Amino acid sequence: AADAPDLPGRDAEFTASGKIITFHGFLKAYVEGSDDPEAELDDRERRLPMVEEGDALTATELTPEGHATKPPARYTEASLVKELEEREIGRPSTYASIIGTILDRGYVFKKGTALVPSFIAFAVVGLLENHFGRLVDYGFTAKMEDDLDRIARGETESVPWLRRFYFGEDTPGSGGTSGDHLEGLKDLVTDLGAIDAREVNSFPVGDGIVLRVGRYGPYVEREDRRADVPADLPPDELTIEKAEELLNKPSGDYVLGTDPATGHLIVAKDGRYGPYVTEVLPEPEPAPAAPEPEPTPPEAGVEAAPAKKTAKKTAKKAAAKGPKPRTASLFKSMSLDTVTLEDALKLFSLPRVVGVDPGSGEEITAQNGRYGPYLKKGTDSRSLSTEDQLFSVTLDEALAIYAEEKKRGRAAAKPPLKELGTDPVSGKPVVVKDGRFGPYVTDGETNATLRAADSVEDITPERGYELLAEKRAKGPAPKKRAAAKKTAAKKAPAKKTTAAKKAPAKKTT
Repeated sequence: AADAPDLPGRDAEFTASGKIITFHGFLKAYVEGSDDPEAELDDRERRLPMVEEGDALTATELTPEGHATKPPARYTEASLVKELEEREIGRPSTYASIIGTILDRGYVFKKGTALVPSFIAFAVVGLLENHFGRLVDYGFTAKMEDDLDRIARGETESVPWLRRFYFGEDTPGSGGTSGDHLEGLKDLVTDLGAIDAREVNSFPVGDGIVLRVGRYGPYVEREDRRADVPADLPPDELTIEKAEELLNKPSGDYVLGTDPATGHLIVAKDGRYGPYVTEVLPEPEPAPAAPEPEPTPPEAGVEAAPAKKTAKKTAKKAAAKGPKPRTASLFKSMSLDTVTLEDALKLFSLPRVVGVDPGSGEEITAQNGRYGPYLKKGTDSRSLSTEDQLFSVTLDEALAIYAEEKKRGRAAAKPPLKELGTDPVSGKPVVVKDGRFGPYVTDGETNATLRAADSVEDITPERGYELLAEKRAKGPAPKKRAAAKKTAAKKAPAKKTTAAKKAPAKKTT
């Protein structure tokens, strides 16, 4: 190897390596059929020149050749289990649940057979290493596994071990098998409020660009510009050039037309909470310049300062009370590619007044909420079957819905988002549905949540079958036993003691 920068007056240090075979062993069998076995064996050696300390370099030519080491291959499920075994972390009975947990929580996603870490994994690891380093130390984790095994075999008592783990080792009667001076879990979690969540979830990319892990996924930010990062982008591929490309990418606004009533431009956008339509308001006209205040004497400076602050607050409130653009989320049956100006204007008309209940005099409105379309009358809400009913339901139909007994159980099943075909294992149709915790695939018996890298639009039948197969391999989730209710013994009511009545005193005449 050589390190010779092209700078005059600089010394360069050269090293050379070689090998001499002292015992040929099986190599003799490999070269037995060659014309000159001894020469063949010599070629396998790389002898060093006879040099001594202080000799001058006599090379006639130097050729610099670059060499870069390859990064280690990504973990697969098998290689991750092997690594856990080597570090003595976990047990064969827990390996499947460990891999299932990091997949279900979005810490890693699969790319072929490789497990690729996600950006949220970097945030979680940074949080744990910086604030709970002892709990994620490899040695501590392996030792805890051994301690739990000893407790299971009856060699160590569980309560003293738990007391030591929670309160720390210095607690009297804590027991344990280690002499390390360690804080307990109670000490580690006392200052959770002091952790800066923004700092934990921020990673500098370079050139003023910062990657942040937000509630709705990772995004890159530079000054006042933001751009979402694709969920399936490996972290090592987020270079400065890739971040620049994401920031410079068009916002994806779709111009739908002009509202004939207001003359405002209507556009459709893809936001962090999903696709929506909004109107573009014209820039407000600049307010007329305020007249220059008369100079105040020095003794009035104290009174003038509060007056200036009050004027600034009033101006800010006036700006905040300005007109806000109308905005409405797209229905699940709509998309940015197909939404029209007419659809946008209909969405702006919500909530729609259906009519007035003649019995109570209350107004009935049709609204679109977080859990779907519904009717509202005062504080009484009733679900609608489809989003289209928001525009078509009549007063008579609304009154008929309110005349029915309100359903307290589960709501009617939602139609599937996508059909994937017949599962080769169960032989039942596989569909994608929208659940409480996000979209999932199901064949009626097994449910599997879509991973972070999956989407309803792009998921293939093969991917759906794969998710169901993984879910079946894990087995059903253990059911929690309901805790037996303790009935408190009723105490017999205390007997009341009545004071003895005194006989009335006899009157003496």
